[in-house]
Amino acid sequence: MAVTIKDIAKKAGVSYSTVSRALNGVGGYSETRDRIRRLASEMGYVPNQAAIHLKKSRSYVIGLYFSTISKMTSPYVLHDVLTGVYSITGSKYNVVVKGIDMHEPGTLNPSYFDGIIVLSQKNEDMEFMDEVLSKKIPMTVICRSVDIDAPNVTTDEARAMERAMDYLLDNGHRKLAVIEGRPELDSTRLRHRGWRTSMRRHGLDPDQVPMINGNYRYGSGYSAAKQLLSYEPTAILCFNDEMAFGARTAIDEAGLSVPGDVSLIGFDNWDLSGYSDMHLTTVERNMGDIAREGARVLLRRLDDGIVDNRRIYLDNKLIIRDTVRNLKEE
Repeated sequence: MAVTIKDIAKKAGVSYSTVSRALNGVGGYSETRDRIRRLASEMGYVPNQAAIHLKKSRSYVIGLYFSTISKMTSPYVLHDVLTGVYSITGSKYNVVVKGIDMHEPGTLNPSYFDGIIVLSQKNEDMEFMDEVLSKKIPMTVICRSVDIDAPNVTTDEARAMERAMDYLLDNGHRKLAVIEGRPELDSTRLRHRGWRTSMRRHGLDPDQVPMINGNYRYGSGYSAAKQLLSYEPTAILCFNDEMAFGARTAIDEAGLSVPGDVSLIGFDNWDLSGYSDMHLTTVERNMGDIAREGARVLLRRLDDGIVDNRRIYLDNKLIIRDTVRNLKEE
């Protein structure tokens, strides 16, 4: 049987992509590259010319796959990701938007896509990503850190939410409540871990904090806050801005004010100034920046042959505005 790249990778003790880069001359000189080329020659490796020819055939189509379209956490996510990807692909590539939850396993056509960007939010997405890799379609994963042979572009959401809770605690808040997101999503699990880590570090018991799961939409923030206000919290930590604005409506209807009676922190830093006079303190997670970097990494591979399978972490900043009251100054 003909020697394959996988055979060489196994013999050399390196990844498939490392062998591919070495044999295709991607990157500068290294001892590993030289060793792989010698090993390929010794094993009698012969490049598959038909496969090489097919690989050079371009469709100029990029697939942009979300975990789900029908149950999108927020329309702002879709808008910012699309805008970010289009700003990099320009008119050179057509971008096709699909939902992983609507994909029929095994039907992915490698000749249709030059590459795929996956915005992954669930563990169940791994089956789809494994299919992409098995069919040798270049891929970038954004918004989630996954242990696969493909680049990841994401943010440290646990640390970001830890920083947000730190800010509330540093401002003297102890009667707290939390509106989380959909529990099956990675973003929810990571943010949950973050605020609880902050409380434990401050010597507080996170299990004593009343918490309700929303779905990242305005209405769920409103209904959750109406229930949580019965605990008379001085601050509510929300897992995204849209739910925070819903919570603000519930606070107003209860005859209370932000931040006079209840402080609020959100997450995402969406531009909602046109819908409210509230200047929300929030964690910035710029989905446009994440999508742009993911598209850049993918296009460097498609256009320049540069394979970069790093995990790239973009920073989350705490944007301090007007919705957190400093109780320590009173």
